[in-house]
Amino acid sequence: MYSREESQRIKREFWVAFAEKYPRKWVLYDTKIKDFSFKFYVDNKKAQVLIDIEQRSDEKRYAYFEKLEALKNILEEEFIKDLVFEKNYTLESGKNISRIWVEKSGVGFSNRNTWDTIFDFFNENMHALEMFYLEYDEFIKDVEN
Repeated sequence: MYSREESQRIKREFWVAFAEKYPRKWVLYDTKIKDFSFKFYVDNKKAQVLIDIEQRSDEKRYAYFEKLEALKNILEEEFIKDLVFEKNYTLESGKNISRIWVEKSGVGFSNRNTWDTIFDFFNENMHALEMFYLEYDEFIKDVEN
């Protein structure tokens, strides 16, 4: 087990190495939708590419989630397979959000031998989510109607 400081240092090295391998600007929080973001996640067991929908209003959060759910077949057939859709996902903090993600298990930031696998997984899946979003963002954003 690593000390907290050692773990943080390895995580920093991990993210720097990822940015060096794939030096580009990701959409992430720049979706033009408040509390709707794309995220990378990695721990010592898995890596994930996520869409988090975090609106305070359940009604609005569900509306965005249902827009994505309506596009599920297109998303899975043309962009990413094996997505998990969870309308009510509870974060460790206790906050309820809606989350859609794809996961690669058996990898972790503390095992440098898996870094390239994680980097490729992140790049391939985040790129696919961004391409999907850029194609369907107008439909997704239109939750008022």
